[in-house]
Amino acid sequence: MTADAAHDRILIIDFGSQVTQLIARRVREAGVYCEITPFQNAAEVFPTFGAKGVILSGGPASVADVGTPRAPQAVFESGLPVLGICYGQMTLAEQLGGTVESGHHREFGRADLNVVAPSRLFTGVWEDKSRNQVWMSHGDRITQMPQGFRIIGISENAPFAAIADETRNYYGLMFHPEVVHTPDGAKLLTNFVRDICGCSGDWSMAAYREEAVARIRAQVGDGRVICGLSGGVDSAVAAVLIHEAIGDQLTCVFVDHGLMRQNEAEEVVSLFRGHYNIPLVHVDAGDTFLSALAGTDDPEVKRKTIGRLFVEVFEQEAKRIGGADYLAQGTLYPDVIESVSFTGGPSVTIKSHHNVGGLPERMNMKLVEPLRELFKDEVRALGRELGLPEAFVGRHPFPGPGLAIRCPGEVTRDKLDILRKADAIYLDEIRKAGLYDVIWQAFAVLLPVKTVGVMGDGRTYEYVLALRAVTSVDGMTADFYPYDMNFLGRAATRIINEVRGVNRVVYDVTSKPPGTIEWE
Repeated sequence: MTADAAHDRILIIDFGSQVTQLIARRVREAGVYCEITPFQNAAEVFPTFGAKGVILSGGPASVADVGTPRAPQAVFESGLPVLGICYGQMTLAEQLGGTVESGHHREFGRADLNVVAPSRLFTGVWEDKSRNQVWMSHGDRITQMPQGFRIIGISENAPFAAIADETRNYYGLMFHPEVVHTPDGAKLLTNFVRDICGCSGDWSMAAYREEAVARIRAQVGDGRVICGLSGGVDSAVAAVLIHEAIGDQLTCVFVDHGLMRQNEAEEVVSLFRGHYNIPLVHVDAGDTFLSALAGTDDPEVKRKTIGRLFVEVFEQEAKRIGGADYLAQGTLYPDVIESVSFTGGPSVTIKSHHNVGGLPERMNMKLVEPLRELFKDEVRALGRELGLPEAFVGRHPFPGPGLAIRCPGEVTRDKLDILRKADAIYLDEIRKAGLYDVIWQAFAVLLPVKTVGVMGDGRTYEYVLALRAVTSVDGMTADFYPYDMNFLGRAATRIINEVRGVNRVVYDVTSKPPGTIEWE
């Protein structure tokens, strides 16, 4: 368990939807703690979780098919309120005696939902007989409702778009309230967790801080901890939180792997030492990392090589300081979700993360990961709660593998030097334009492609540089930032004029999904 048992909590059972994590975000925004468990583990987790309500997520399967996932029957025997979303609505209906069929008219994207009956779920949000925008993504349909249910909302292609059994507090939605394309969706989820489930809404970053400190003390005892400090917000918040819990039992290790941005290593070390009286070891391991990456162009091999070397460096530093019992990391919820399908869930693995997946058995250290259930914006809120300076809290995310995954193809010192200079110019232009705090993440990517150009009267054959900037809330989804073309022209001109080795600049207009934020 991660939140103190004194807090009301909601259990989200995941059937493999790529947006299940957004349900968790909306519930937490309502001041209610929640956790996600995959359907495979739900029967084991549910009896001891202490939930005041259950949400069943969407998923890619069809309830009409044989052998597809179901919720534990204990959920329906518990008397707790249940909300089923999309696939969750289908399995709720089928498990309670209704009929679900596939092959009916599909409905994807924006749709209008007509409220046909009042409901506690709609109170203060949608009036009876009103018409409201929602987001649909389904191909199945309820053809016979379970006993006790009534229709509360319909759409053009979903006659059972919203159903309710208000005696038992069961609700089913064909649409996705968790996504921004359902403008009132967050309010509907708030109604469910606060009003229908009776959760008090007392979960906050102040509460999380207090409980996390207590958990760290309980886990660590009088042991010694080393924390991998990257200078990003995640590791900085983890370090300060752990230091608050155990004081001088913590030593931070900043590994300069030769893949940092321009002047970043010096800035991180001076900034951290200037603000906190925490022992900080600065390890210059650039030669080690770059030698190991030589000749490697596969992005997964790069990530795993860097992850392995990080662990080896931490192991060496632990011995050097006289031994450590724990390794602390700033692992976040999106890292875990993308790497290992959180707690073994059914959603697909997107890519590996250098700080996810445990430690080699030979190491006598255990992991401390106090941010493992938080999203990025929640970590920023915790950082402000801890009093971290805005220089840490407001920094754009920077990946653990650093510039290695912004150099598709083989990583070399020459390519890194070009990329650092170009990236610094790009970020400088963003700051001058007053856009740094508007953009979630911005960076340059040096492509393994050269093109012909002309500079002065001479022919050039140099690299192409891609610029990337996205807006996001939690990193799970992202849209490209819609720059003014004058800005892009100004940034490109500076880069080409000031960085030898680049003669062409392009802008990446891919959102997530279908792309990831980073290129590798």
